[in-house]
Amino acid sequence: MDPAFLWIGASMLVLIGVIGTILPGLPGVIAVFGGMLLAASIDDFSRIGTATLVLLGVLTALAFVADIVGSLLGARRVGASRQALVGALIGAFAGLPFGLLGLISGPFIGAVIGEFLYQQRLHVAARVGFGTWVGLAVGTLAKIALVFTMLGVFTVSYFT
Repeated sequence: MDPAFLWIGASMLVLIGVIGTILPGLPGVIAVFGGMLLAASIDDFSRIGTATLVLLGVLTALAFVADIVGSLLGARRVGASRQALVGALIGAFAGLPFGLLGLISGPFIGAVIGEFLYQQRLHVAARVGFGTWVGLAVGTLAKIALVFTMLGVFTVSYFT
């Protein structure tokens, strides 16, 4: 296959992935990794070796976990119960298919429901839900930082 076509495909995957890191509904970090893997394969991995690919894979996994862990830590920070943490986790996964709205509201709704079932006090449950949402925002910022770290690692490895 023509290397120029492969480079266009790799670049598009990375671009879509960077955008998807910020805007849910598009493949995010996985697309960035896929684009980098495709780019590395164009020259038979002569510039990007196993160690770099493993590091990029670890960063990809960390970025995926950052969303979920951010919500859980945000909930924990405001004194969430175990039920609220479980609710936030379930809400995060349940919200994935619904794009941006689901990723914003899923952990919040899950934490509110979990905390309300535990304490039966809506104002406390709402505070826990808000803490979960703040944690999600922090997790998203961490994910963005990890994606740009991946871009830096790939660029340095490719050109040195």
